[in-house]
Amino acid sequence: MLGLDGPHDGFVVSSLHGDEAEAPGLDARETAQLRGVRRFGATGALLMALGALGAGAQPVLQNPVQGLRFLGLPARMPSVALTLTMTGSAMVVLAWLLLGRFAVGSFREGSPVRRLTRSQLDRTLLLWVIPLTIAPPMFSKDVYSYLAQSEIAARGLDPYAIGPAQALGVDDVLTRTVPTIWRDTPAPYGPLFIWLGKGISGLTGDNIVAGIFLHRLLALAGVALIVWALPRLARRCGVAAVTALWLGAANPLLLFHLVAGIHNEALMIGLMLAGMEIALRAVEGPDPIRFRIPGTAAGGGSLALLLAGSGLIALSATVKIPTLLALGFLGMALARRWGGTFRAVCAAAALLTAVTVVVVFAVSLLSGLGFGWLNPDTLGTANEVRSWMSLPTLLGLGTGLAGVLLGLGDHTTAVLSLTRPIASLAAAFVALRMLIAVLVGRIHPIGALGVSLGVLVLLFPVVQPWYLLWAVIPLAAWATRPVFRIPAIAFSSVVSLIVMPNGGEYPPFIIVQAAIATILVCGTFIVVTRNRLPWRTETGNSNSGATGGHRTPGAYAETP
Repeated sequence: MLGLDGPHDGFVVSSLHGDEAEAPGLDARETAQLRGVRRFGATGALLMALGALGAGAQPVLQNPVQGLRFLGLPARMPSVALTLTMTGSAMVVLAWLLLGRFAVGSFREGSPVRRLTRSQLDRTLLLWVIPLTIAPPMFSKDVYSYLAQSEIAARGLDPYAIGPAQALGVDDVLTRTVPTIWRDTPAPYGPLFIWLGKGISGLTGDNIVAGIFLHRLLALAGVALIVWALPRLARRCGVAAVTALWLGAANPLLLFHLVAGIHNEALMIGLMLAGMEIALRAVEGPDPIRFRIPGTAAGGGSLALLLAGSGLIALSATVKIPTLLALGFLGMALARRWGGTFRAVCAAAALLTAVTVVVVFAVSLLSGLGFGWLNPDTLGTANEVRSWMSLPTLLGLGTGLAGVLLGLGDHTTAVLSLTRPIASLAAAFVALRMLIAVLVGRIHPIGALGVSLGVLVLLFPVVQPWYLLWAVIPLAAWATRPVFRIPAIAFSSVVSLIVMPNGGEYPPFIIVQAAIATILVCGTFIVVTRNRLPWRTETGNSNSGATGGHRTPGAYAETP
C-alpha cells in the first residue's frame, strides 16, 4: 500500500508523464497566425485594463480616476465596464487556447510538427502582461490586506496578533479598503512577505496607489522566477520547454490572479521552482555532493547548489508554508542519490531540516516579526471562508443544506469538523505515497510535488481559484498526457472566467447583460477572424507525439 516494493513500470501516477520531443519553429503561414493570436490576446488584455477602471477592485479611498472626465467614465457605467472586462477576459482565454495549437497541438492528432520558439512565446507573454501590469487590481482585494498588514509591521506592532481594524483603526485609509471579513483577523502570511511589505510601507506610507504598484512589482518578480525555472525543469523531465511555459506561465489563471490580482502566490511558487531547479542540478548532476556518508565522495560545488536551492525553497515557505512540501521530495531525491537506504533518508532529512531551521530562524528574527506566523490559529485564518471549490467543504455544505431541506437542522459546522480532518489525513497519505515513490524511483520529484500539491489543494479547507496554480505550474513541467492536460486546460479556462473582476459581487441583471454582450462580441470576433486565426484544426500537421526512451539503471521510472 505504501509502495515499498521497489520500482516498476505499472505505477499509475507515473503514467501521466511521457517524453515530449522538441520541434522546429513555425513556417511563414503559422507565424502570421501567431501574430494574429498575439494581437487578439493583447486586445483582450487592453479591454480588461480599460474596464478595470470601473469594474476592478478599486480602493474605497484614494481612487486616482474618480472624478476624471475620461478615465473616470467606466466607473459611472458599471454595465459597460463589466462588459469590457468580461469580454477582454474571454478574449485572453481564447487567445491562450489558440496559442496552444502552436505549443501542444491537437490531442486528437498528437503533438505539432512545428512549435513556436521560446522568443515568440516570451514576446507574446510580455505583450499580454503589460496592460495588466498598469491596470487597477482585479479579481481580488487581497492586496489591500497586504498593505494594511505591512503597515501594522511598519508601526512596530505584531501583525500576527491583531488585525487592521484594531491596529490601525477602523477609519484608517488602509483599513477602509480591506474586506470586512479580514479587518479583525491577523496576517496569515509568512515573515518574508510581511518583511518585504514592511519595506514597501516604509517607502509609500499610506499612499495606496504607490503601494499597489510596488506589490505588483514584487508579484512580477515571482512571475519572472517562474518563467526562468519552468522551462529548465521541463527539459530536466523530458518535456518541451515551450509547452510547459504555455500551460504554466501563460496560463490565464496566472495572468489574471498573479499579475492582475497581485497575489503573493507568484513569489511563493517562483521561489519554490527556482529552488527546485538549482537543487536538482546538484542532486541529478554528475559531481559528488560534499557530504560524507558511506559510498559517496567529497567534491565540487554541488553542495553549494544543494544548499542554495533548499534555502530558496525554505524562503518560499516563509511566504506561504505549504511549499515546505517541496523539501520533502527534494530530500527523497537526495536520499535516492545517496543509495536509497534508511540511513540515506535520515542524512538527507537532517541536512534539509538544518537548512530550513536556519532560514526560518534568520528571516523570523531579522525581520523582527518573531514566530507568531507558526501559531495554528494564525495559519488557520483563511478557514473562516467556506469555499465551494474545496471538496471537504463542499461535502459539508451540501450535507448541511440537505439537513435543512429534510427538517433535521443545519449541521454544517459539525459535518465540517469531520470532513476537514479526514481530508487532511487523505492528503497526508497521498504525500507520503509520493515521497516513497520518489525514493524508490517510480516518479520524478517534480511530478510527485505537483501531484501532492494538487491533492492538497483539492482537499484543503479553503480553495481559491489561484490555488490551482500550486499544482498546475509544477505539473506543466512534467505531466504530458491528455488525461492531465485536458482537465488542466479546461479548469484553467473556466475558473479564469467565473470570478468577478471587482473581487466581489455584482447584481445578477448586470452580470447577465455583460455575459450576453461578451458572447456576442466574442462570436463576432470569431466570425471576422475565422480565416486568419487557427480556430479550426487542420490535418497533416502532427506527429505521434511522445516518444519512448531507454532507461538507465537508477533513473526514474518515467525519465529518458
